Amino acid sequence: MAALPPIEIMVQRLGDDVVLPSYETAGSSGMDLRCRDAVRLAPGVPTLVPTGLRLAIPEGYEAQVRPRSGLALRLGVGVVNSPGTVDSDYRGELAVILINHTRDGIVELSAGSRIAQLVVTPVARAVWRETADLPETHRGEGGFGSTGSR
Repeated sequence: MAALPPIEIMVQRLGDDVVLPSYETAGSSGMDLRCRDAVRLAPGVPTLVPTGLRLAIPEGYEAQVRPRSGLALRLGVGVVNSPGTVDSDYRGELAVILINHTRDGIVELSAGSRIAQLVVTPVARAVWRETADLPETHRGEGGFGSTGSR
């Protein structure tokens, strides 16, 4: 399957030293986001980390902020609201809510550290149609864990 053509996203850097998000390899789905300033993450405390970027996501798309697996494995740092959504009508500074999952130490990240990934994706809009009955499925009302086997 061929890749979709790229879309153009307007971006504003809030400082000369702010690095634009970038794909690190040809097969990367997400662009790496970097922190604008140095940050100290205390254990268990959600921290809003600015990127120094403002975006104009085209209508019909969203940007999803996702954790970086290497940061989680090496330092125990994750994204609290994963994935975070950047809507097409948001124009404020893009920031990432990071959390230090370790119990015993502050994690320090220097300015420009890669902190998350940004994945841009199309969005479908839903329209509700109320009904008295829903179509039956094999799963039915089976909930959490109902599709797995022991």
